[in-house]
Amino acid sequence: MKSPVERAPFYGMMAEFGHPDVLVKAAEKVAAAGFSRVEAYTPFPVHGLHDVIYKKQSKLPLLVLIGGILGGAIGYGMQYFASVIHYPMNIGGKPDHSWPAFIPITFELTILVAAFAAVFGMIFLNGLPKPYHPVFNVERFKYASRDGFFLVIESDDPNYDEAKTKKFLEGLKPKGVYEVEW
Repeated sequence: MKSPVERAPFYGMMAEFGHPDVLVKAAEKVAAAGFSRVEAYTPFPVHGLHDVIYKKQSKLPLLVLIGGILGGAIGYGMQYFASVIHYPMNIGGKPDHSWPAFIPITFELTILVAAFAAVFGMIFLNGLPKPYHPVFNVERFKYASRDGFFLVIESDDPNYDEAKTKKFLEGLKPKGVYEVEW
């Protein structure tokens, strides 16, 4: 990825399509051409588009698993430390390390930390908060929430070449091709 100083003058190249089926076919051609940094913007969910564009797996399930394991370990360790190491109490002959009594708190902390990992992981992985995005610089993009179907190839894609990418997108017969400026 390029640093902000070496950044390309454009965020990428945007193509506008008139129908969701045309957008999906164009996205298939873009993926077949080897572009990996691609985004699609539509006014409603388009069947099949997600499978074409987003082939990478999310890291969120792994973050939630790590959070759950960490929460369970903290919950169990906290109880073990308190009742066995720091302040052992002999009440009715009960052993200091009575693991069945530790299960409810361990379970609760497992769920709590996994939930926090899910929420904050989702926020971080989605790049939120994002009050500004370069696609708003394109005048026609205001139709993305009404009846416009847009496909953007980002300039930090390894296969991106400004002239070749523009020619490639024009070959897909869109309504228009626009340069997205920072």
